[in-house]
Amino acid sequence: MAKIELLEKYAKLVVEVGVNVQKDQLVVVNASTETREFVRLIVKAAYNAGAKRVTVQWSDAYVSRYGYDGMSIETLEEIPEYTIQKSQYFIDQGGCVISIASPITGVNEGVDSLKMQKAGIAHMKAFKFVSDYVMGNGTQWSVIAAPNKVWAKKVFPDLEENDAYEALWDAILKASRVTETNDPIKEWANHNERLLSHNAILNGYQFESLHFTNDLGTDLIVELVNNHVWAGGGEHSEKGTYFNPNIPTEENFTMPYKLGVNGKVVATKPLDYQGNLIEDFWFEFKDGKVVNYGAKKNKETLKRLLEFDEGSTYLGEVALLSHDSPISNSGILFLNTLFDENASCHLALGRAYPMNLKGGTKMTEKELADAGSNQSMVHSDFMFGSADMQIEGTQKDGTKVRIFKDGDFVI
Repeated sequence: MAKIELLEKYAKLVVEVGVNVQKDQLVVVNASTETREFVRLIVKAAYNAGAKRVTVQWSDAYVSRYGYDGMSIETLEEIPEYTIQKSQYFIDQGGCVISIASPITGVNEGVDSLKMQKAGIAHMKAFKFVSDYVMGNGTQWSVIAAPNKVWAKKVFPDLEENDAYEALWDAILKASRVTETNDPIKEWANHNERLLSHNAILNGYQFESLHFTNDLGTDLIVELVNNHVWAGGGEHSEKGTYFNPNIPTEENFTMPYKLGVNGKVVATKPLDYQGNLIEDFWFEFKDGKVVNYGAKKNKETLKRLLEFDEGSTYLGEVALLSHDSPISNSGILFLNTLFDENASCHLALGRAYPMNLKGGTKMTEKELADAGSNQSMVHSDFMFGSADMQIEGTQKDGTKVRIFKDGDFVI
């Protein structure tokens, strides 16, 4: 395990910059049993920051896998009422949420895909009120990561298990801007300023559409909603508290117009979805909808994602990142969206973030839909950036503006 002083720095960053815990606030930590030692540091840091109570909601990927194998579809679709009431309690108390990603890659290989699909839909329906609250910035929330040995061995297959685990800790800390000699809280303040500056530049153009091309076969036009807002870096909750939804983050992202995506996009990194790794995949869009797709590995898993609901075949996010960026330059394929999406331009199938539309967090679902925002129970990012990515923006008067040349911002 990484040095305790570094991990304490990281925990303090998550608590004070990630969710920015307020005095006497309830804190909810969603974590797997694989991360229990680091979770203890998070809990301690949260109480040091003035938290009223810290509640850890544990999960275990292997236990979940056994559940898929052992339970019937009918049982998997039953959502106990007490779990719903518990989530409502956290919302009523104004709790902030820390979610720790630590995937056991491939743990669900071979699981009945229909079981996973039915269970996922039932869960998403039951807890839609939670996703509405969080994605609408009703409270502070932050997604971070901690390693486990299975994940580490997948990322660093040539290293011994313990060495791989240490290497992944080192990579996560560096990507999160935590080093032995720096002040990560100050570093993140400066980083947020840079991202916000880029948001301002992009917002000034109010592009009607973006055209993406590269030599891998991507040739895609993405229209943007009217009055779209570019975001990235820190956000404000409904109560005005500043927080960082993702640690790490390098992206500037906004809302596509649901019916305005046309062309082909080729993914440049694998996608881990429900414990299965989808590799070498592509989509063709017409009038916003995926009309054709393919994958060399786990195409059935990709099919399950696309069939999740009506909105999962449309886009909810478009994000721009320079190929010349810290996570990309590390050369590490993390096999986890939190990191890999911050190494590459990416798109997301599924729900759009209301924050990406002017006044969107105050709109009803119908108002959002009328404005062109995609509605779905899922939000799944996939990466398509490359070193030769070209991006051209078209303004409302028809003016063309070069945004990316050979993988990097030029505005």
